[in-house]
Amino acid sequence: MTDWSLTLHASITEIGASAWNRCAGDDNPFLCHGFFLALEESGSVGARTGWLPRYAALREGDALVAVAPLFLKGHSYGEYVFDQSWARAYEEAGGQYYPKLQIAVPFSPVSGQRLLIDPAHLAQDVVRGVFGNALGQACCELGLSSVHMTFCTKAEQEVLAGHGWMERLGLQYHWHNRNYTDFEQFLDALASRKRKVIRRERREAQGCGLEFRVLRGPEITARDWDRFYDFYQATIDRKWGQAYLTRLFFTRLSECLGEKVVLMQAVHQGTPIAAALNLVGRDTLYGRNWGCEGEWPFLHFELCYYRAIDFAISEGLEWVEAGAQGEHKIQRGYLPSLTYSSHFIRDPALARAVRPFLEEERAVIFQEKEALATLSPYRHENSC
Repeated sequence: MTDWSLTLHASITEIGASAWNRCAGDDNPFLCHGFFLALEESGSVGARTGWLPRYAALREGDALVAVAPLFLKGHSYGEYVFDQSWARAYEEAGGQYYPKLQIAVPFSPVSGQRLLIDPAHLAQDVVRGVFGNALGQACCELGLSSVHMTFCTKAEQEVLAGHGWMERLGLQYHWHNRNYTDFEQFLDALASRKRKVIRRERREAQGCGLEFRVLRGPEITARDWDRFYDFYQATIDRKWGQAYLTRLFFTRLSECLGEKVVLMQAVHQGTPIAAALNLVGRDTLYGRNWGCEGEWPFLHFELCYYRAIDFAISEGLEWVEAGAQGEHKIQRGYLPSLTYSSHFIRDPALARAVRPFLEEERAVIFQEKEALATLSPYRHENSC
């Protein structure tokens, strides 16, 4: 019989970078060792923000075969998949929902694998199932309410569903590169009226005397990060949120991820007045944070959506993920895409209450996706 064991670690440094990255691969920069190291070393995760690292490592005998970005949490902030109503209902019934375990990329609604398995292992689904069972057992042994795995892959969700985890769906808006040679060819795929709107928005954004820059890796200076952090804090303040990420995080991000970090700036009279942070994966550009000083027509669309499309086409990337929410993205070529989450709930009574809610929500999500697809700006022959 195979000897499996699960260990939890309070720091990513307890799992070597080479071992972690062997499991994580290089498809998604949000999953690499350096990204989590930057979060830790900058104080962006930890007691201050309520994201306590408990990185999970699964071993088969003495061999490390899988890892997962696991956190112990006393709240549900910074997740983008909302379970606060479950917590309120459970606590009103006399239960204790927090703390809980969260398998996630903190503060980032980006999709990707969450159970990171050594690609050399021949039985990937077996490992997923063992990992899911081990995490559920750890939840029970620690006396916690639940384990949540957010923005995972469909394959992970399907495997864990066979091991008692509940499935949840969500919607985001992603842009797909259909082998476009330039932005104009992308526009040609749209209905005439939509093309005219985008051309007008770009013309107005670019007609304000702004210079647009794309900075990558070591091209991003400390001064650039200082300005970006000002934008980040201003955006948080406007939304009455909490600035989880520290100024040091962005410096460490550059140092750890290098060329995978892309900062798109709008500059007025030599001074950056807006910027959008992106990370580059193997086939995807991930929009991360954006901020602006002053009021500039259509600058958000230009910097976050259209410049992202320009970059993806020039780099031969297949997808752009522009973050959570925003039906307005559809008219800019970003179509609704399903996202996946899996949830293990220890108390059978709470699980029985949540399951029908998820089933009803699932039906609504499918209906919403179908309805939103009718708003596609693409000509019929180019629609998905």
